Amino acid sequence: MQVFDFDNTLYHGESAVDFALWMIRHNRKVLLWLPRIIWNLLKYKLCLINLKSLMQPANAFLRTIIRDEKQMQRAVACFWETHRRFLNREMIAKIRPGDVIITAGPSFLFAPIRAELKDVRMICTEIDLRRKQLIYINMHDNKTKRFREEFGQTPIARFFTDSFNDRAMMEIAERVYLVKRSRIRRIK
Repeated sequence: MQVFDFDNTLYHGESAVDFALWMIRHNRKVLLWLPRIIWNLLKYKLCLINLKSLMQPANAFLRTIIRDEKQMQRAVACFWETHRRFLNREMIAKIRPGDVIITAGPSFLFAPIRAELKDVRMICTEIDLRRKQLIYINMHDNKTKRFREEFGQTPIARFFTDSFNDRAMMEIAERVYLVKRSRIRRIK
């Protein structure tokens, strides 16, 4: 089995941040949250963020930007109309049946592109759009925890990621590849 991170691996950029920036044009309330989004992204990239401390501002953000589930689904579909071009086709071509995509991105963000991702199993951050609440943040050690819940001790032959934030997943993979701008380098 191969496991792929999504952002900066299968997608050129941070999809959730790109979606938030896209939302600014359609929901001005997001603009007020932009400094917090950037600050939390920076802390995430530097491995400095505590997942518990992220829950409260994330839920407040969700209550601000989500009117209802259908509105969010329409927004996500429109987002992918302009952002499909950022999918890393070379990396997506490496996905095979039985592989897994594991990401910190919210599950609702990927519905319009599931077929392009070869409909493989995805493990994502879970958000209840009806209640406008974050259920599970799929970051850091939580990725490994969720992977083990879903697949037990199934070995990971190859893990592709852009970040050492995925150190826990790196530890359980036989081989690890760092992806930077479509360049792939084996690091384990």
